[in-house]
Amino acid sequence: LECQNSRVPMDLIELIRGKKVMVGAIDVATHTIETPEEVANTLRKALQFVDAENLYPSTNCGMIPLPRQVANGKLHALSAGAEIVRREILGK
Repeated sequence: LECQNSRVPMDLIELIRGKKVMVGAIDVATHTIETPEEVANTLRKALQFVDAENLYPSTNCGMIPLPRQVANGKLHALSAGAEIVRREILGK
């Protein structure tokens, strides 16, 4: 589900509670690299509607049109943002 810079309401995830959900926390339509905290905020919002074990942080589409440096930065932010939320959930 596209979430980062999307007009799709996050609460739509509620309709598929119990399913595995890929949450698009990275916007591939821009060269702006998200911060880990922006990614974490998107994931936190999604966790209101999907159980943590069913949430899969992802980009909102393919990254082939992006320059390699931008794509790498976005993937780093995705990983770091997911780690922030993972630590919060695990209480570490």
